[in-house]
Amino acid sequence: MELKWTDVNDIAIELYDAHPDVSPLCVRFTDLRDWVLALENFGDDPAHCGEKILEAIQMAWIEEAE
Repeated sequence: MELKWTDVNDIAIELYDAHPDVSPLCVRFTDLRDWVLALENFGDDPAHCGEKILEAIQMAWIEEAE
């Protein structure tokens, strides 16, 4: 399954698996965007990303880490 920016929860799970020792609260949005783009299953247009989407991904990642 190819991930899109709207697949916030699935992206959070992938990030949690890829960076298990990283606190999502400490990740800058620029790095978060780069990490999402680097996910193997990610295939959406980088231009479709905004701050609200990154905030949603970060919040979902925080929930996944708890």
